[in-house]
Amino acid sequence: MGSTSMFFLCLAMVHVAAGTVHEHSQCIDNPPDLSLRGVEAGKVMDGLPRGFRAYVTGPSHSKQAIVLASDVYGFESPILRKIADEVAMTGHYYVVVPDFFHGDPYNDSRILSEWLKSHSPVEAAQDAKALFAALKKDRKSIGVGGYCWGGKVAAEIAKTEDVEVVVLSHPSLLTNDDIKEVKWPIEILGAQNDTITPPEQVLQFKQILKERMEIPYFVKIFPKVAHGFACRYNTTDPFAVKSAEKALAYMLDWFHKYLK
Repeated sequence: MGSTSMFFLCLAMVHVAAGTVHEHSQCIDNPPDLSLRGVEAGKVMDGLPRGFRAYVTGPSHSKQAIVLASDVYGFESPILRKIADEVAMTGHYYVVVPDFFHGDPYNDSRILSEWLKSHSPVEAAQDAKALFAALKKDRKSIGVGGYCWGGKVAAEIAKTEDVEVVVLSHPSLLTNDDIKEVKWPIEILGAQNDTITPPEQVLQFKQILKERMEIPYFVKIFPKVAHGFACRYNTTDPFAVKSAEKALAYMLDWFHKYLK
C-alpha cells in the first residue's frame, strides 16, 4: 500500500459518525495543558522562510541543528518545548520547533479526520524545505526528531538531502514504503500499547531496515506505554515521566552518534 493510500486509510480510521462524536484515537489522548508552561529557555521567532514561526533554543552559533516536528497539537506544547530546552542544554545543538500548522493546530473541538485533510505531513515536509535550506546556510548538519504526526514529517524529510539523521517517536501515518525510501540513519521508538502504529508494524519497519542493510537503524518498543508516551504524558505519573526521559535519552544518543 502506498503512502497516499495509507494516509487516507488513517483518515478513515478516525472518521466521525454524523460529524459530531470522535471515534477513539490515541492521537488525541492526553492533550497538552498550555497553562502548565513554565520558564522557557528559548523564544518564539517570527519571519522565518515561507512565513514560519518557531520556538528556538540553544546556542545559535552551533554547527549542528535539530528540528523537532510536533504532534497534531503543535509547537506550543509545554512538554515539547521542555524537550527542546533539554536537547539544547547539552550545548551541542541549535534546536528549532517549527509551527508546521501556521497557527492552526488541532484542538479537541475539531474533527481529527477533517483537520488532517488540510494538514498533510507530506505537504508540511515540502513546505519546510526553505526552512531547512536556511538552517543549512550556517550549519554543517541537521537532525530531525518527529513525534506522532511529526514522525511522518521526519520520515518524509529523511527521503531528501536536507538532513543527516532522524528519530521517530511513536509515529503515525507511517508506511512500509516510507521506510524503504529513508536515506539516513533512523531510530524508531515505538510503544507496546500503541494502537496507531502497533508493535507489529514497528517490527515490520525493523525487518525492512534489516534487509536494506545500507543505513544504520535502531528500533525499540517501550513497554507498558501507549502512543504519545514521549511527548504527551501524565506528568504526575512517575512511570510515564521515566519512560519519556528514557525516550529522550535514546534520541540524544542517536543524534550524538550520527550528527557530525
